[in-house]
Formats: sequence, C-alpha cells, structure tokens
Amino acid sequence: MADDKSTEEVSKKDVLAALSQIEDPDLHRDIVSLGFINDEDINICGGNVAVRIVLTTPACPVREQMKQQATELLEALPGIEHAEVDMDADVRATTMRGQKPVEGVRNIIAVASNKGGVGKSTVAVNLALALTKFGAKVGLMDADLTGPNLPTMMGVDAGLQADTGLSIVERYGVRLASIGFVLKKGLAVVWRGPMIGTGVRQLLHDMPWGAEGELDYLVIDLPPGTSDASMSMAQEAPIAGTVIVTTPNSVSLEDAMKAVMMFEKLQVPVFGVIENMSYFACPHCGERTDIFGHGGARETAEELGLDFLGEIPLDVAVRESSDSGVPIMVSAPDSPVAQAILEIAQKIAAKTSVQHFFAQTAAAS
Repeated sequence: MADDKSTEEVSKKDVLAALSQIEDPDLHRDIVSLGFINDEDINICGGNVAVRIVLTTPACPVREQMKQQATELLEALPGIEHAEVDMDADVRATTMRGQKPVEGVRNIIAVASNKGGVGKSTVAVNLALALTKFGAKVGLMDADLTGPNLPTMMGVDAGLQADTGLSIVERYGVRLASIGFVLKKGLAVVWRGPMIGTGVRQLLHDMPWGAEGELDYLVIDLPPGTSDASMSMAQEAPIAGTVIVTTPNSVSLEDAMKAVMMFEKLQVPVFGVIENMSYFACPHCGERTDIFGHGGARETAEELGLDFLGEIPLDVAVRESSDSGVPIMVSAPDSPVAQAILEIAQKIAAKTSVQHFFAQTAAAS
C-alpha cells in the first residue's frame, strides 16, 4: 500500500508539472501558478487520470484549446492510458480601491457610446444574453434613465411596475432593472443632473441583484454622450471595464474617441471598440455592401491603443427582434449577428478576468 500511495503522490506532481506547460494567453502565466488546478482537482486510478481545471470565466475563448492541450499533455505521461479533463469556471469579483461594491455582483461591464443611433442598447442586450449562453449568471441594468429602451427590447410591458414599485424582472435568463418598468407608455422622464445621479445610484445599490444567487456579470447600458449618468456610474461602482460601440462612419468614430477620452479621465478601463452595422450581406445573393463604410472602428482602436473587439453585421432581423421583444440571441442564435456577438462576449469575459488580476495585484501592493 505504501508503494501505491507514493506512486500516486509522485503522479500528482507529474500531472501538475505537465499542466504547468499550459499558459493563459491573456495573463501570460501558467494555469498551475494561477491556481486553475491543484492537488484536490486531480484523481488518479491506475492508468487513468481525471483533472478539473477551474477557469475564471465560463466564456473563456480558449477553453476548448486548453482542454485539448491538457488532454494531450496528460496522455503523454508514462503510465497514463486515458485522461479525462473537466473544464469548470469560477468567476472572480473585480473590486477597486475607494469604490463601493454592488452587492451580489462580481463584475460590472459598461456598454457606452458618445452618439445615439449606433445600436449600443442592442449590443448591451445581446451581450448579456450571449454571456448566459456560456453558463454565466448575468444582470442587465438600464442606466439610460431619460430614454429607457431595454424593456421594449426584452419584451417587458411599459409601466409593468407603475403601481407596485421598481424591482428586478427576469427575461431569457437575465435579471433586468429599468426605470421604464415604472413609466407608463408615453411618460417622459425630465430630470436634471443630480436626479440622474441619484437614479443611477439607486439602480446600482438598492436593487437586489444577488437575491437569487450572485451575478457573474452586470451589463450596464449607459446613455449616449459624456453625461451625468456615465460620471455617476464611474463614481458609484467598481466598473471592470467599458465597451465602446460605434458604426464605421467618420462622425460616429469621432464621437467614439471622445467617449474613450472621458472614461480615461474617469480612470475606468476601456476594454475596446465594437464596430456595429459593419456591413450588409444581401440575404438573396450574398453580396456585401459597406453601407456606413468599413474598418473605421478597427483603425480608430489601433490609433487609441485599444483592442478591436469585433464587427457586427447589419441585419434587418436585429431591428425586428428588438421591436418584438425577442432579441436576436434568442430568436436567431445561429445567425451571423448572434455568432459575432458570442465571439465578442468571449473576448470581453477574458478581459474582465484580466482586469480582476490587475486589480488584485494593485490591491496587494
């Protein structure tokens, strides 16, 4: 028995040594030193080995490649005939110095633009839904207090909570809060700056976001422009990062650059730029037309030293799905638009994990 025990202990060390050859492409450290796997995650039985690798997001873009690499490394070990690799995830909370965490929320991702009409709310809605497709627990907050569109896009009746008071509604697996829930159809919100700030604060800190289990991500749809809502958000919550949405045309790109500058002044990390309505592919002949131009967002991102997160094609189904209250991630999950958003969601999730690592390192210093 002593020999068997000794063999198992050595084998666990061998397993960890083998897996330490796998490097996280964003953090540039091996997965063992990052704590993605330890002794308790390894089970050895004869020539079989089973391991559990715990990533920092279920939406990791290299999840399958990492699993394949781990399997090959383990099966190359002497005496191992079969390796079973289980990929799990535990999303870690991003906190910042001097900012009050939002109870029940691990990471906040803001979706912004400096110009209306670029599809920012559509991107925010479908980004939240995309993250749920990978198994994450997601919330969606409508910070556009004077022009709340998320209730319509998510199929929630206007004024649903006008008589009961604002609370969280769940749609398509996403927890949603919007001032639009308490506004009867056609009623306008006419508020000055301080009231906007108070409204944002209440949506963040007075809503029971974690009442049914902690959220991995809270996606926030900010209003267009460099206004009170965005400034209040930056002051009131530890935002892991912001995503800037733009269209390819020059006017939108100029405004996108201003939004980037604003968040840099507010010391909020900018994850990158998304080019929405990037091109139109004819559903009949497949011919591609660059209605608003093409590639401008990528060039702007490079000029600003930011990552280009991806391009989303223009599709009439996006407008139809938003109007009907069934977002395209639900109505057409296999469409080119939905697939593009899924890829973008993975990149954003990875960047959120990186931001957690940087924030943790800063807190320890």
